[in-house]
Amino acid sequence: MPIKLLAGLGNPGAQYRETRHNAGFWVAECYAEEKGAKLAFDKAFNARVGRAQALWIVLPETFMNRSGFSVVGLTRFYKILPDEILVVHDELDLLPGVVKFKRGGGHAGHNGLRDITSMLGTGDFWRLRIGIGHPRTLALDSEVASFVLNAPRRDEKSAIDKGIERALDVLPAFIGGDYEGAMMRLHTRE
Repeated sequence: MPIKLLAGLGNPGAQYRETRHNAGFWVAECYAEEKGAKLAFDKAFNARVGRAQALWIVLPETFMNRSGFSVVGLTRFYKILPDEILVVHDELDLLPGVVKFKRGGGHAGHNGLRDITSMLGTGDFWRLRIGIGHPRTLALDSEVASFVLNAPRRDEKSAIDKGIERALDVLPAFIGGDYEGAMMRLHTRE
């Protein structure tokens, strides 16, 4: 079954554009550009929305902790099932540059995932986890909230960009329904 909705998570506004928490936006914007999908603001969903053939692409213009409004609103309107959703988000538990697909699971404290799961009534959707590292793991003296709302260091950004490139290489296959093949290609190239 192909993916029908690609949701990139992040915070709106120029002051957040380059922050670690916007890694989901970075992927979704790149994918939309590659596919020639124009992202335009849709006030009904309070999000930038575009379409690449049968795939909806959504980037909520709410703050992270309100991502469910846009994502779930679109899924209900277009009758998209949870297993047809791919949410792309930053992941503290993975080092910068590590990128993993996952289906289901908890929110691990991620406010965007928490809100989507709460509004959707299930966490059984696909995720593309973009590793940004954790301040403890990276030996940084920073609180998590401050860490995710700041730009990555140059070496971290380079690693994250390489991980995103690998993810973009396999996204068409994954979105087309070849979950195992795409995961194998992505997860064995780390």
